[in-house]
Amino acid sequence: QFHLVESGGGSVQAGGSLRLSCAISGVTNSSTCMGWFRQAPGQAREGVAAFWPAGGRYYVASVVGRFTISEDNAKNTVDLQMNSLKPEDTAMYYCALDSCPRPYGTMWYDILGYKYRGQGTQVTVSS
Repeated sequence: QFHLVESGGGSVQAGGSLRLSCAISGVTNSSTCMGWFRQAPGQAREGVAAFWPAGGRYYVASVVGRFTISEDNAKNTVDLQMNSLKPEDTAMYYCALDSCPRPYGTMWYDILGYKYRGQGTQVTVSS
């Protein structure tokens, strides 16, 4: 059983940076798949980044080179460093996790493939 709480959201100008953190209650290990997702108003939820121990790190094309997902085992968090933010990055950001390996056919970018999800933290980027 896991409980996830996101933090670090806020309002920044384009070009700025934010670091999101997902605090995880429960024991994670090398068999935990973790991801960050976002949903903008009127748009579908999309996968932003994920860490699957067997598969490595995944990023949606629009954030490659700007966002980095990382795990802090000492703090039991999964973080998302976001640099060079753009107005189109404005969204509610969610973290999610589940045990790995995921069932065959589960895609890293589908939040429905993760059993545990947080409530989200808002990121607003102004031009």
